[in-house]
Amino acid sequence: MVEMRSQNQTLTMGSLSRSLHSSFSNAKWNTSDPNPCRWRRVKCSASGNSSVVKSLDLSGVGQYTAPNSLSAGGFFDLLCRLDSLESLDLSANAFTGIPSFFFSNCSVLHGLKSLNLSSNMLHGDLQNFSRFSSLETLDLSYNNLSGAIRWQLDGLARLKSINLSVNLFTGGMPALGQSQGLEKLVLSANSFYGQIPSDIGGHPNLTLLDLSENDLSGVTPDGIGNLSKLETPILSSNSFVGLIPRSLSNITSLSRFAANQNFFIGSIPSGITKYVRVLDLSYNNLSGEIPADLLSSPSLVSVDLTHNNLQGPIPNNLSQNLYRLRLGENSLDGAIPQSIGNLSNLTYLELNDNNLDSQIHPQIGGCKNLTLLNLASNRLHGELPKELGSLRNLVVLRLQKNNLSGGIPDKLFELQVNLSVLDLSLNSLTGVIPSAISRLESLSNLILEGNYFDGSIPDTVGNMRSLIELRLGGNRLSGTVPTMPANLKIALNLSHNLLGGSIPSSLSALTELEVLDLSDNNFTGEIPSFLASIRSLTLLDLSNNDLSGISPAFGTYVTVITSGNRYLINSTESQNTFRSRKKRSPVLIIVVISMVAVLIVVTVVVLLISSKRFYRVEDESPQLGESNLQIVNGCFVTANSIHRSSIDFSKTIEVSQ
Repeated sequence: MVEMRSQNQTLTMGSLSRSLHSSFSNAKWNTSDPNPCRWRRVKCSASGNSSVVKSLDLSGVGQYTAPNSLSAGGFFDLLCRLDSLESLDLSANAFTGIPSFFFSNCSVLHGLKSLNLSSNMLHGDLQNFSRFSSLETLDLSYNNLSGAIRWQLDGLARLKSINLSVNLFTGGMPALGQSQGLEKLVLSANSFYGQIPSDIGGHPNLTLLDLSENDLSGVTPDGIGNLSKLETPILSSNSFVGLIPRSLSNITSLSRFAANQNFFIGSIPSGITKYVRVLDLSYNNLSGEIPADLLSSPSLVSVDLTHNNLQGPIPNNLSQNLYRLRLGENSLDGAIPQSIGNLSNLTYLELNDNNLDSQIHPQIGGCKNLTLLNLASNRLHGELPKELGSLRNLVVLRLQKNNLSGGIPDKLFELQVNLSVLDLSLNSLTGVIPSAISRLESLSNLILEGNYFDGSIPDTVGNMRSLIELRLGGNRLSGTVPTMPANLKIALNLSHNLLGGSIPSSLSALTELEVLDLSDNNFTGEIPSFLASIRSLTLLDLSNNDLSGISPAFGTYVTVITSGNRYLINSTESQNTFRSRKKRSPVLIIVVISMVAVLIVVTVVVLLISSKRFYRVEDESPQLGESNLQIVNGCFVTANSIHRSSIDFSKTIEVSQ
């Protein structure tokens, strides 16, 4: 009987192989061997003198078949003949649906322990899985399943892991009260709403609880503290309110706790990081001071408390194993702890947007693995420590919006290998911009605006080939604009300086630039026509300079600001003026001419009679093809056109004695 069963399965596997495209069978299964138990992605177990198929991995076979061909009944009918099957992986096959008999009449119903249907295109309500009585693992993630989950999962008493993430489910959290052995519950990225069931504590074996990215609300039930084996509760991106349960501090197995992007209030429970390795409470409404013991646990490696209402100082006692510390966007005050310099594993340090008031201590150079340092928007003062140049792994350095003074230390230019973003804007830095800045060959964003740098822009800046953003506005820079890096894309801002000369032709190489701001300088000459040819430009600001001539015509894709240039004529204004004057009424012109003629005659008569003085208008010969000129309000009026007059009325005065 067992041998016949094995033979039948061999025939079934052969039929299954033929139903798939040969390229899959050859590449993935190696079907040249007559024994399917030796095929790749097939596992068998001994049963008497023969073997039966226990595990079948058909993930990704859809790319080798015609669209939707696997959704046909024949394919699933063959699968249902493998009555010994315990594990079936059908993920990533673009299934849009599964025949209903698979959930009602299939011989694998009672023996299947693991079913993976993730990363398909399944849609509609959830099918009834209650007849899969032996099922321990069910993965339906990354589909388009919708509707509420009511009874479809009833009867799965042996269920240990269920993943329904990234679907369109609605309603309350599914009731899984019969699954006492549940270990992993993943419901993230759906639209479940309501509160966490109060009986959540009735799953004592739960290790992973991921409810992130839903519409869940209310307070977190105290019963969550009874989950003594819980390792990873993830409550992120919901609408939970109230306090963070203090009972979490008693779970010795807790490894990661993420409750970011909610509406939790109150203080952070003391002792919550006693066992935790990763803590994320960012983007809530937490208040009070950071508990003195919060950052000291030796097991702690990552803490994110960004965007809360925390006050007071940063604790000095810090875990030596921290690699990420994010405390930005709070109201923390006091000094940056010098003990941070002892954190040799620290990779990300973000203390931005607080009220920290101290110098940047030289001890910061001890953080040898630091790749991101963000101390922006505080009250830091003093000079930049040269020890920043010891952070050879640094990629991003943001120190903007502080009260830092002095110059840029030469040591900083030793970060040429990795430094990509340098933002020192809105401080009180002085001196010249060193030519050695070009040694930062990996720099993509250089932002030094809003300081007191003087002197000229170093010519070496043109050698910074990785630069895509350069902002030097709001300083005291003078001289002319040197050749700029051709790769600039985001912005070139040189505004509010003392730069002069003409706009250099070398800027024509910036063919991908989006923003060019040269406003509030002393540039002279005409606006070069090549600027109108840079199609990538969205903003061009040339206002408040000494530019002259006629501005070239720009497309509608770019906002052009040229106000504050006294001798500049916009091309559109020139055309509009010409057109408007050309449309003046002939009657109005005749009336004006008549009035002027009468006035002239009267004036001449009076002058001749008085023998005191006379006026003479010099002759102006008409151009070939033009009629004689008439002068009206300082304009040449001819039969052809109306032009702005450049004639000066010369006056000859004779005084009769």
